[in-house]
Amino acid sequence: MLLATHTGQALEAGLDEAGRGCLAGPVFAAAVILPADFNPPFLNDSKQLSAKRREVLRPIICAEAVAWAVGQASEAEIAQLNIAQASYLAMHRAVAALAVVPTHLAVDGNRFRALAGFDHSCVVGGDGLYRHIAAASVLAKTFRDDYMQALATEYPAYGWEQNAGYPTQRHRDAIRAHGPSPYHRMGFRLL
Repeated sequence: MLLATHTGQALEAGLDEAGRGCLAGPVFAAAVILPADFNPPFLNDSKQLSAKRREVLRPIICAEAVAWAVGQASEAEIAQLNIAQASYLAMHRAVAALAVVPTHLAVDGNRFRALAGFDHSCVVGGDGLYRHIAAASVLAKTFRDDYMQALATEYPAYGWEQNAGYPTQRHRDAIRAHGPSPYHRMGFRLL
């Protein structure tokens, strides 16, 4: 069973990202503040959930959260900053977009670039320990997947509607056959 918060503070925000290991598209992050009694039966790290369960959870999280927001960093920002710094930027943007100011940030992972005015804790595997981080992982993943599905209609050869920009064999074969798109991360090893 997932815990409500890391520090016990009611307005603690959970943060997570999606898309760090992709070859194409922006990195997305979400920040979520949940009510203490929010506990849907199958909430977990988005990687442990089927796409169907993530899609069921997303509107529940959005409707019942105290506050939630999604941020992103573009392929150009990833190239300029590196993927880790771009992930932090996306998280900072998500926190800045929250309608409620959090009292603490619980960040999935072992590193985070401090955000002025906020205390934070890094929690390795936090998306499998805390409800608000798990909810953030679901939002970051589903919003990013939707974005990549929209891009797939413009660039259908890469299979983004199925692989979301991750380095599958089909994706790499399409890069080999068609070259990279404007959405590919040129600083990454594409082949």
